[in-house]
Amino acid sequence: MERLLIITLFFFCAVTSNAQFDDTILSDDGTMVDADGMMTTSRSDSTRQHKKIPKGLYVWTVNDISGDISPATPDTTSYLRMNHVFASGIYGEYQTLGNNGSPRINRIFIDRDDKDEFLFTNGWTQTIVKPEAFRFTNTLSPITVLDYNTCGNKTNGEDHLKALFAVNAGKKLGLGFKFDYLYARGYYQNQSTSHFNYTMWGSYLGDRYQAHLLMSTNHQKQAENGGIQDDNYIKHPEMFTENLSENEIPTILRDNWNRHDNQHLFFTHRYSLGFKRRVPMTEQEIEARKFAIAAAKERAAEERKAKEAAGTGEILDDKPQEKEEDFTKEEYVPVTSFFHTAQLDNYRRKYIAYDSPADYYKDDFYHLETDSINDRYKYLCLRNTFGIALLEGFNKYAKAGLKVFATSELNHYSNPISPYEYNSWSEHNFSIGGELSKRQGKTFHFDVMGKVCVIGEDVGQFDINAEADVHFPLLGDTVSLHAKGGFSLAEPNDYLKTFTSRHFQWDESLSNETRTHIEGALSLRRTQTHLRFAVDNITNYTYLGTSYTLGENNAHIATTVTPHQASSVQVITAQLMQNLRFGILHFDNQLTFQQSSDDIVLPLPKLNVYTTLYLRFKIAKVLATDFGVDMRWFTRYHAPEYVPQLQTYAIQDNEEIRTKIGNYPICNLYANFQLKQCRFYVMMSHVNCTGKGNYFLTPHNPINGRVFRFGLNWTFNN
Repeated sequence: MERLLIITLFFFCAVTSNAQFDDTILSDDGTMVDADGMMTTSRSDSTRQHKKIPKGLYVWTVNDISGDISPATPDTTSYLRMNHVFASGIYGEYQTLGNNGSPRINRIFIDRDDKDEFLFTNGWTQTIVKPEAFRFTNTLSPITVLDYNTCGNKTNGEDHLKALFAVNAGKKLGLGFKFDYLYARGYYQNQSTSHFNYTMWGSYLGDRYQAHLLMSTNHQKQAENGGIQDDNYIKHPEMFTENLSENEIPTILRDNWNRHDNQHLFFTHRYSLGFKRRVPMTEQEIEARKFAIAAAKERAAEERKAKEAAGTGEILDDKPQEKEEDFTKEEYVPVTSFFHTAQLDNYRRKYIAYDSPADYYKDDFYHLETDSINDRYKYLCLRNTFGIALLEGFNKYAKAGLKVFATSELNHYSNPISPYEYNSWSEHNFSIGGELSKRQGKTFHFDVMGKVCVIGEDVGQFDINAEADVHFPLLGDTVSLHAKGGFSLAEPNDYLKTFTSRHFQWDESLSNETRTHIEGALSLRRTQTHLRFAVDNITNYTYLGTSYTLGENNAHIATTVTPHQASSVQVITAQLMQNLRFGILHFDNQLTFQQSSDDIVLPLPKLNVYTTLYLRFKIAKVLATDFGVDMRWFTRYHAPEYVPQLQTYAIQDNEEIRTKIGNYPICNLYANFQLKQCRFYVMMSHVNCTGKGNYFLTPHNPINGRVFRFGLNWTFNN
């Protein structure tokens, strides 16, 4: 009933607001155009019975060091909309526990983002958005976006509700907030997740002064089941006399929880010195000016005729003298900028266990009579960056921009050493860096950035990254070449060096990691072909390994976790994205090949595939429809195992019971629809499920069986 009320509310809001919609949108350069791409002007005539509201949304991201703005694309299409709901990613590239909202790790090594200092949140990239990935907004009118998707029932289903509101106070000041709530009860025992996020943001884009503010808070809770007791409940159910449903399959853990509370504050601003000059208008701006002039002349002619007819105005017989129109505009050209960026991240995490299986852990460092666990961890990071930038393009000789900056970072940790005592310590680092970049123009761009720690615990560590791209026409197509590389020397994560809890503890002397990354990409716009090739080399690769033995009824006994280092690991990656079209039939593919030099230390599937075959057409000429089926598949490999007590993934250390997953296709049948600003889908996920198979994305953690899903996304302009 609650879901029916939510859906009804979506439709009611849309019907009441749709009468105000027009076909005006915001182009990339901030000008208003109609649905056909023609320029238009805002209408301020208050005497109109139905006032049209201009629609338009421009979004961008900011650099977390310098605050530089990079244009982004708004999420306005229905293409693969149904896959946004999955923790496994749009292309099924993530390893998860099967339930939405669960921690994940990317199977595509070059796309992994596991650099958070707070180890326990590395898997929640779906719910915790980093400042450099957040999209700030500029909108012509207040905009509200409601997003809801659901499946199952009150016992095992999932509900995800998001609401976004953005508004502008003039052209320069933009504000907004977002509410995000996910509650996935789970189709298997003891695996529910509950995530709450509230985010507020603001931006001011003036000629001389620019500022961006982002504030968010997260409350996250996850039940931990440690996986099912016997994989044969899924792989070979015929071995058992009982025919168990998903929520009846016994799991390893119960009454175990991970809970997080974290707050994030990000603020970047800059002041620029420069000058004003007149520059030619763009083609769209010229069209807009001509349209406005023609409209003004038309109104003046109508007023003149009205005055002549009424005899109340002066009758002019002479035709006014024509003059040349000025199609230039005045712009402010910044030359030098002074910028400051501040970031505060505050994390609180606790692992609670009211009941642990007998002999589940190898060690008990607290030696308590009870088997309950209440391990608490705190981490705070305060970072300030100050810098000066000589900006690109203020004259014809300034072909690139140059920045120098300094960063001060304070890290504070708190780990338990007993149920009532904590060990706290702080680390401070001071780094300097610089950047040389060229972002203007359409043909060639590059960016080279480097930074090195000169004072503090991380002294001597550095990070250098470079990338370049070139675009040129070839045989009627547009070819894009992109290359990037990186070289870094860094200490392993602090939690990999020193960790304390009731059952896992270590204090290791680990060497610094050296990472080298080289990548190239080729894109053909007309044929929709994208090819990537990358080589990675890691010296002193640091990772976690977990080990246990199996007892009666496959009970896990003597569980341990230990950090390791490998002297050297190499990974070669080749990825092809190819979209094909035959009339209304579309066939889109992403194929990724990976080769790790050590499949035990760094296990990766050699081939990862996502493919979708669908029909794209319109119903009644207005309802855009994608109807098709997709599949995600990867080759068998010893995937990392999930460790609930650390909320992260670890390599399977025990060779005798090491488990492989993969070589199982997961297919979804879907239909995506879009009617103006309303997008919705229906989907039968895992449609090929027969109740038997190797459908695990993580060892001992099966994904859901066949499930019907529904999702709705609606945008309203007020």
